[in-house]
Amino acid sequence: PLEARGGASPLALPGPDRPIGRMTPTTSSLRRALETDLRDALAGEVGFDPYTRHLFSTDASMYAMEPVGVVFPRDASDVQAAVEIAVRFGAPILPRGAGTSLAGQTVGHAVVLDLSRHMTEIVRIDRESATAAVQPGVVQDDLNRAAARHDLLFAPDTSTGNRATIGGMIGNNSCGARSARYGMTIDHVEALDVVLSDGSTARLEAVTEDQLHRRARGHDLEGRIYQSVPGLVRNHAEAIRAALPPHWRRSGGYRLERLLPDAGPFNLAHLVVGSEGTLAVVTEATVRLVPRPRAIAALVGHFDTVRAAIEAAPEAMEEGATAVELVDHMILDLARRSPVHRHLTGLLEGRPGAILWVEFYGESEADARAAMERLRGRWAGGGRGYALLPAPTAEEQEGFRALRKAGLGLLMAAGQGGERSVAFVEDTAVAPEALPEYTRRFGEVLDQHGLEAGFYGHASAGCLHIRPFMNLARPGEPARMRSVAEAVLELVMEFSGMNASEHGDGLARGEFSRRFFGEDFYALMRRVKEVFDPHGRLNPGKKVDVPPMTMHLREPALPPALPLQTHYHFDHDDGMRGAARQCQRIGACRKSADGGGSMCPSYMATREEEHATRGRANALVAALSDPDPEWALGDDRLHEILDLCLECKACKKECPLSVDMATLKSEALAHRHRQRGVPLRSLVFGYARALNRVGSALAPLSNLPTRVPFLRAALERIAGLDRRRPLPRFRRDSLPRWFDRLGPRGPVSGRLVAARPGWSASGVAPPSGGRGPVLFVADSFTSYTEPEIGQAAIELLQAAGWTVELVDDVCCGRSLISKGLLPEARERHRRLLARLAGPARAGFPITGCEPSCLMTLRDELLGLAQGSGTPDEVEAARSVSRQVRLVDDLLAEALDDGTLLPEPGPDVVGRRILFHGHCHQAAADATGGSIRLLRAIGGDGVKVLDAGCCGMAGSFGYEQEHYDLSMTIGGQRLFPAVAGSPEDALIAATGVSCRQQIAHGTGRTALHPVLLLRRAVSLR
Repeated sequence: PLEARGGASPLALPGPDRPIGRMTPTTSSLRRALETDLRDALAGEVGFDPYTRHLFSTDASMYAMEPVGVVFPRDASDVQAAVEIAVRFGAPILPRGAGTSLAGQTVGHAVVLDLSRHMTEIVRIDRESATAAVQPGVVQDDLNRAAARHDLLFAPDTSTGNRATIGGMIGNNSCGARSARYGMTIDHVEALDVVLSDGSTARLEAVTEDQLHRRARGHDLEGRIYQSVPGLVRNHAEAIRAALPPHWRRSGGYRLERLLPDAGPFNLAHLVVGSEGTLAVVTEATVRLVPRPRAIAALVGHFDTVRAAIEAAPEAMEEGATAVELVDHMILDLARRSPVHRHLTGLLEGRPGAILWVEFYGESEADARAAMERLRGRWAGGGRGYALLPAPTAEEQEGFRALRKAGLGLLMAAGQGGERSVAFVEDTAVAPEALPEYTRRFGEVLDQHGLEAGFYGHASAGCLHIRPFMNLARPGEPARMRSVAEAVLELVMEFSGMNASEHGDGLARGEFSRRFFGEDFYALMRRVKEVFDPHGRLNPGKKVDVPPMTMHLREPALPPALPLQTHYHFDHDDGMRGAARQCQRIGACRKSADGGGSMCPSYMATREEEHATRGRANALVAALSDPDPEWALGDDRLHEILDLCLECKACKKECPLSVDMATLKSEALAHRHRQRGVPLRSLVFGYARALNRVGSALAPLSNLPTRVPFLRAALERIAGLDRRRPLPRFRRDSLPRWFDRLGPRGPVSGRLVAARPGWSASGVAPPSGGRGPVLFVADSFTSYTEPEIGQAAIELLQAAGWTVELVDDVCCGRSLISKGLLPEARERHRRLLARLAGPARAGFPITGCEPSCLMTLRDELLGLAQGSGTPDEVEAARSVSRQVRLVDDLLAEALDDGTLLPEPGPDVVGRRILFHGHCHQAAADATGGSIRLLRAIGGDGVKVLDAGCCGMAGSFGYEQEHYDLSMTIGGQRLFPAVAGSPEDALIAATGVSCRQQIAHGTGRTALHPVLLLRRAVSLR
């Protein structure tokens, strides 16, 4: 938006920062020429527009620096071409992976090479040599899934393993929980294919003395590197040894000690590891793999205090533990409030001040368990901990690992009043035996500065991730942060520890390298940088000549948020922008398709930053920071970024910060409509209920487009409905008509009573002898295209003792909300509240079959009322929201108490059932009733699919420009899971969109769980 209005963002080619709006014509023309040359030369994409630059101006750190532009290389030749062209223009170059770095390594005024979009190939895995060749964009967990097929493992295991790339791990020299056993990334890198700072290529690997001399005879940059670096290391060997602390966990500085003669064969790849992209750009890595553990046993030690837990950790290592992970009470309390992790804390005993998660590997389960039991006995005998609980199952083990890995996100979500847990002293490490006293002293530093922090990390390696809560936008806060950083630096040096033990230097710690390593070693670092990169083009301002840690801070740079009238209530100091700023860029939304969960379906398909929740939130922050945020919300480029959000709401649950992108998108669309008008197709889909009602009344005539090709073509041309997508068939025998035909007794003898006694308005007490009244909200599809689902649900409810009132005269507004027609949705909600608030206050349940409809009554109904409703409307919406329950939940209760009993005769009982839950249902933690219902029918044969979003998302899958992406999303996990199931397996899905997508993508029919239950239960 800034550039479109005559402004611009800073450009460095190279040079100092230039404020917005102060670019000279020369630099502007240089950027355009650079962009043109890159587009002409590369097979991959090039993004120099303001939004793309903004999206790559931040990473998971506290910093922001806008790049010159962004390049998405398809292969090594693209990387080489990009570097050559940047060199020609004198532009800096910054290689980047997933952007999950915490110290600011991957932001800078440079041409960013995003290696995570296309360069994701696992080139080969060699089981015999236990090595893998991978491109830098390969995700750590993806490599391990592939290696597992060969019984191998890439041992470094970052907590961000479901999105961290191997290239990023090489850049930072990452490690993780198993580092005490397996070491760091540097210990697993054999060779690197790189592009050097002049655009030439090289393969860096272990070389013999003769090979080293041959390479040093070259006249290119590679030759000059081999001529210079060995001599530098040899001549300064004592300075190198003297500068390095004894702690082995080092990701700070350059790893020059790995080139000393006693370190083994000379291998420049080990110098590039941990260099943060300042020496070379990696295009392929050959990494060593290790055998996968045959058996794992785990122990969860419960301790009253963090100190008691830390003091117990060395004994775990003495017993051969592979990992000893600490989680303190603050993180455990946050997990208890997290919809994703609270179930894990139910496994804990009491409320520990800290837990230690300890893993043992063994050649057999007996071996691993024996080691675990030895530690358990030793701790018990020494009075260590008040509860020592084994985690025997793989499911429990994975759950506790997830709890530990969630520490970063849980802490970032915990701040109040603008405070965040800030990563700047989170990467220190000391000898494990010194950790108790070091932690005590660290706590004193925090106390002296009036700060709180959560503690978690790798007790096995003496590394704790401690992130103080601060508000860096508050005057004086950056200075306080610097004071803490300097005090902690002195403390680390006193304990002979490491200031950067796995997260790297970046902008947060790089300026302290001179003090930490000493003048001689720092001068050597600068000389090495000069040899590899004579003109300072590769990620300048990192590792050496780093600016002060308080420069380029993201939060202080944000202008004050200007007032913006919104339809939703956003409970943040700066309103809608605050809701977008909940995103702290940790990238949990950048999982690969096989990473589990549903967030973020469009990113899984495209691997484009702007299609991740992080990218969209980042873009909204930019728009809402504009001098005219209302205008900026109508921007075409912003709309393009938001367009592929399927509004699945997975981010609301799976994002550790609970960023609600569905709500943000819907609000942004409403503002765009106010400026641009509402497109015809948005009106068509927004008023789907009226359309379905008319279609039902005119059936079968209204179903002609499904059979007449020229009518489908006309729909595609006029409304953009892709002709490849089957349309739903309207039913003349609608649910309301069926319900109206029911008399005092229904069609099933003696059990059904369909009554409309008028209690809904008056709130009279439920009749005696039954469960009482329930309001059944008939959604558009249950009413007019799949009435048999509603019929089955009502029959079962009445058989269970409920008196059912069908509510078909009001609408939840789901389709209007998804299309940004928020004023229209509010009007629908006013009528809905007038209809439902009385029964809700009387305590009557409000139910229905379609999760998206019911979850709208729980969520958006209240959010919109709070945004623009009266106090009475807010209270009414809150009453309705409290009473909403899926019909599956009510029927599951009747199954639990024996009111409904599946019979062994029907063909559905005992069958294998695959269940795919609706995204909105999963986001609200509301799949439990459906699963209980299905297990009452299929028992242990029920398999709950972790297949992500189906890709249909209401109207999304019908729309011509979205059809292919919709099918791609469905084809990643859902279609293979369904197609690969036995032919006699039943497929169950609660969402109408999900059932449509499964039928279209696999040819299999998916049924709503209530239909399966209706077939299993005899209502005599």
